Amino acid sequence: FLGGGLSDGAQGPDISVLPVSAIEQVEVLRDGAAAQYGSDAIAGVMNFKLKSAPESGSFTLTSGQYSAGDGEMIGVQYSQGIGFQNGGFLHFSSEFQQQQPTSRSVQRSDAQNLIDAGNAFIASPAQQWGSADMDSDIKLALNTAIPLSNGKEWYSFALGTLREMEGEFYFRHPQTRQGVFVTDNINGQRALLVADLDGIGQGIECPSVNVTGENLLTSSAYLQISDSGTETGRNCFAFNEWFPGGFTPRFGGKVKDATWYTGIRGDLGNDWFYDISAGVGYSGIQYYIDNTVNPSLGPDSPTSFNPGGAAQLEKNASLDLVKEVNAQLHQPVTLAMGIEWRSELYKQIQGEEASYFVGPFAQNVTGVNSGFSVGANGFPGYRPETSGQWQRNNRAIYVDATIPFSQAWLFGAAIRAEDFSDFGTHLDGKFSARWQFSQNMALRSSVSSGYKAPTVGQSNIINISTKFGLNGLEDQVTLPPSNPVAELLGASALAPEESTNLSIGLVAKVASVAQFTLDFYQIRLTDRISTTSAIPLSEDTIELLLAQGFKEAETYRSAKYFTNDFDTLTRGMDMIFHWRFPLGNWQNDLLASINWTDTQVTRVSLHQTAGNNDIANLTRQRIRMLEDNLPAWRANITLNQQLGPTELSWRLNYYGGFYEDHLDAAAGLDIETGGRFTLDARWQYAFDAKWSMTIGVNNLFNTQPDINPYRFVAGAKYPSTSPGGIDGSYYFAALNAKW
Repeated sequence: FLGGGLSDGAQGPDISVLPVSAIEQVEVLRDGAAAQYGSDAIAGVMNFKLKSAPESGSFTLTSGQYSAGDGEMIGVQYSQGIGFQNGGFLHFSSEFQQQQPTSRSVQRSDAQNLIDAGNAFIASPAQQWGSADMDSDIKLALNTAIPLSNGKEWYSFALGTLREMEGEFYFRHPQTRQGVFVTDNINGQRALLVADLDGIGQGIECPSVNVTGENLLTSSAYLQISDSGTETGRNCFAFNEWFPGGFTPRFGGKVKDATWYTGIRGDLGNDWFYDISAGVGYSGIQYYIDNTVNPSLGPDSPTSFNPGGAAQLEKNASLDLVKEVNAQLHQPVTLAMGIEWRSELYKQIQGEEASYFVGPFAQNVTGVNSGFSVGANGFPGYRPETSGQWQRNNRAIYVDATIPFSQAWLFGAAIRAEDFSDFGTHLDGKFSARWQFSQNMALRSSVSSGYKAPTVGQSNIINISTKFGLNGLEDQVTLPPSNPVAELLGASALAPEESTNLSIGLVAKVASVAQFTLDFYQIRLTDRISTTSAIPLSEDTIELLLAQGFKEAETYRSAKYFTNDFDTLTRGMDMIFHWRFPLGNWQNDLLASINWTDTQVTRVSLHQTAGNNDIANLTRQRIRMLEDNLPAWRANITLNQQLGPTELSWRLNYYGGFYEDHLDAAAGLDIETGGRFTLDARWQYAFDAKWSMTIGVNNLFNTQPDINPYRFVAGAKYPSTSPGGIDGSYYFAALNAKW
């Protein structure tokens, strides 16, 4: 939900939980592979091979910070392999990292206006934009295998991560933020929200405070409320007394990830090989939010909340068989087949009561139309009604054949069938070919169909958060497609995303010193899943939400839901050149890559809503974000140079221009920027065969994106989704050991 509009609602794998110290190599299958691996393999597969060498190990101590003097980081990596007498191994890897936040901000204009009016309590800046604060990031990995009798091998691996991070939400203005500080009265005049502690119409009456553009803190009526030495001051409460300069909630989470797999593989005889395995994976986050309030609780509100969390649990079991078949061709045909079972469970965890409780000051305070808002401001906690767990199962079977028809021609074919408990069956296929038309050149091509199943979370999540909308900050609710209000707004049950993938490429080799690849690809995606743009709520839909138990629904201004919303066509090109060459006494290794990717939204769904004509959920800004938020052109050139114990590395990066709908507000804050170069440099010196030292800098010349033309709206100095980052030069040093 913090994806800048482009990836809102995505629920995919997080590869940052893998310890770098545990990875031996990364393998990439760039063709569409859903017919082999199932959902999520529309554009290919990445395989991370874990370290397995016995008796080998490594140690790295790293520290760094940005040239602006912030973002200080310290990290430690350690790995060690152990060999067994019977030929087995155990390899252990661990990492710890901690990094301070960065700020690339300017003072917001609304905060500056308060300062100019004499409010001396405004933070500088009122809201920070930059990298999040990572309090701790701990990663562990175990990889082991033990030979058994008769050519069998038992293997297992486990991964675990514990991470805590936090960042800032939007600034709450002390004279405009409705539901916390102010409200609109019957005549449209902005008035201070005041909690009458002895009850409206009873005892001491609280004064009415109209809010103008001047400094509210000097208003005579407000001074009566804030003076705790008088009976009026003790009976009447406004949150300006706690936060005279407004506040900016800090939102964070404690993330736990864990995976454990085990299996047995071996030879069945007659050229049959098998691999039977089972595993479980867990990913969970426990949210927390600080420096905020549940306004409806008045002066009894905490300022820190545990609003609940979310978790995903997956179980998997599979049997894979491989056989080489002599078909009287150039080489034997490789036949692979398998069956798989998977269970997916998504859970929303109830928050503490204070994070969602409807307090005594939520209704009709001091005679105005609406009272204080309900729930932890910024992220109300998951109530019992929105908590729970949802599960689905699926079964799959696949067959994959690799056919070496001749010395020049290699063909491949695959088919996979799946049956999901929530939306039914799916069938996908793939065909590939490779033509070695000369000793050093070959053509490769593939065509495949694929799909991405809607996740259990996308089908069931309920979320309430504060977003920047057309009229500033507003509370938005995300509903499951099955919710009656979502159905009234046009929602229907989610279906899988469908894909057709085409690719063709050239592979060339010049002796053993240079390689060149050029690949073109096209991916046509239909029924893509996304959250809708914010849909304004009417009085009728708010009443329906209230009837469902959403007690704070009167504070909602808009709703979203997940839907199969649009189709896209993506075309692209990858060109990679690798060259090893000597220059004087230096050994050089050059790797250059260029990528061009163009995505176009080819269809947008129209949804029938109650009392309205058909409307499109995707706004013009959302469409442009999908098409242009990622730069069409990206390139980098890396040169590694080695002379004895000295190694130099240079990396030139280029990011093309891009578009940003700033703040995801669809409010005309359109940003278009040009291209950008950055240069990374690294020097490494080996003291001996074991110990070495590295000193380097990323973004050596401190190049930055174009200045944000709307930087004073919310304080972001640069466009927040800028490729290559917004933090500037980063200097680091590391002490390394390998044995």
